[in-house]
Amino acid sequence: MAEYIEVEQARPMSGLRVVLTPGVPGPWSEAAKGILFVKKLPYVKVRQELGGANRALLDWTSQASAPVMVWNQEWPRSIWNDQLNLAERLQPNPPLIPAKLEDRALMFGYANEICGENGFGWSKRLMIMRQGLGNPDEAGRRLFTYLVEKYGYDKAAAEAAPARLVGILQALTARLEQQRGRGSRFFIGDSLSALDIYWATFAAMLNPLPDELCPLSPAFRRVYTNTDPDIKQATAPILLEHRDFIYHSFLQLPVDF
Repeated sequence: MAEYIEVEQARPMSGLRVVLTPGVPGPWSEAAKGILFVKKLPYVKVRQELGGANRALLDWTSQASAPVMVWNQEWPRSIWNDQLNLAERLQPNPPLIPAKLEDRALMFGYANEICGENGFGWSKRLMIMRQGLGNPDEAGRRLFTYLVEKYGYDKAAAEAAPARLVGILQALTARLEQQRGRGSRFFIGDSLSALDIYWATFAAMLNPLPDELCPLSPAFRRVYTNTDPDIKQATAPILLEHRDFIYHSFLQLPVDF
């Protein structure tokens, strides 16, 4: 398992510190780690406790979630696009944001459908909370109640989430098929972009990598694995092929969290 330091140790340090949750391959965190891995940017891993009060983290970053990137004494970055822009500034090569405006707009638009509010990860999390609130295990219910209180829960939005995921999956499939038709294995242009990393890491919320590549606990593997028939039908083979291509070609394996 990766080595972590405490918030109190990290706060006075210089350099890049990244707040992560030990033992939990959250997709936003894995995406941030993937971006830093591709750019070969060194960083210190800082502990965030799932289900804990995280008061020191709240005092440092004005929020209590992971991931957060902090560079020197600059303001903490807890939003995915801010983290990407920071990584691009610290290490411009290889670039993960396209240079052409049209490609850049496409990449950020699709990435928002994966990472942003009401996007893929957000909607899947609502589905997980909805299912977890009915957990017969008391400890499990406490965890999901904590998540509801932390992230908010709307019954109507949770019920609408599967259809939203289907639409996003169909759009991603169409984009990959269009790109494959022109001879590219990437979402945007002819080279790796952040969008490829976002999809590869968020795909775990439907179909996690096998245990030898991503040693998830049985409980997390059950929670992440999709059981919705409409979402399963919308998960075209090209989506998981792309995930595997990106991981095996560009990202760290086995996943270390």
